[in-house]
Amino acid sequence: MDFGRVIDDYSSRVRSEIRKVMSKAKAAGVLRLAFHDAGTFDVEDNSGGMNGSIVYELDRPENAGLKKSVKVLQKAKVEVDKLFSISWADMISLAGAEAVSICGGPEIPVRLGRVDAGVPDPEGRLPEESLDASGLKKSFMRKGFSTQDLVVLSGAHTLGGKGFGNPNAFDNSYFKILLEKPWKSSGGMASMIGLPSDHELVEDDECLRWITMYASNEQKFFEDFKDSYVKLVNSGARWQIS
Repeated sequence: MDFGRVIDDYSSRVRSEIRKVMSKAKAAGVLRLAFHDAGTFDVEDNSGGMNGSIVYELDRPENAGLKKSVKVLQKAKVEVDKLFSISWADMISLAGAEAVSICGGPEIPVRLGRVDAGVPDPEGRLPEESLDASGLKKSFMRKGFSTQDLVVLSGAHTLGGKGFGNPNAFDNSYFKILLEKPWKSSGGMASMIGLPSDHELVEDDECLRWITMYASNEQKFFEDFKDSYVKLVNSGARWQIS
C-alpha cells in the first residue's frame, strides 16, 4: 500500500466536504476558529495548542461568534466521519487552510493525524486586542513564534470586514492600509478600521520592517503566511502517528 497516497486521498476527501459548506463569507470565521484553537499553546509547558479544545471553549468572551463556524464545520465533519473518523483538531486545521485558499490566498499543505483533547485549555492565553506591540511580541514568543510570525499571521485580518480592503479577499491589503494609518484621520468610519493591536504593530520598528515588505510583495506574504500557518496548526498538537 502506498501510505502517502492514502493520506493524500484522505486529505482530499476532507477538503472536498469542507468546500461544500464553506463560502467566502464564512471564511473569516473559520480561519479565526483555527487561530483561537491553536492560540492557547504555551511553549514552556507544551500545553494547549491545536487540539480541538475550542469546542469546549465557545462560551468564553474571546470566542464570541465562533459557535457559527463550528456549526458550519460540523456539517462537513458528519459526512467525513461516515467514511473515517477525523478529529476536530484536523478538521479545524484543514478548514482554516481552505478558508485562505477559497479567498484567493495560497494553497497550504496541512498534515493530518492530530488527536483531540477531551477538556478545555486554560483560560487567558489568547493575546488581548488591547496589547501594544511589545506585549504582542511577548505573547507570541510564549507560543514559540517570532515577530515575523506575529506580523504575517496578523495579515489574516485582511478577511472579515475589519476595514482592510475586500473582506472576502485574502491579499496583502492589510499591510498596505496599515502603512496609511487611516484610523488617525478625523473621525468617521476610518477610525473604526482594525483592532487596537493592529494599530500598534505599525508603530513598532521591528514589526514595521515586515509590514513594509509584505505591503510591497504579496507573493512573499503568501509564502511566509503558509509557513507560519503550518507552524500555528502544528503547535501543541498530539499525533496519532509520530
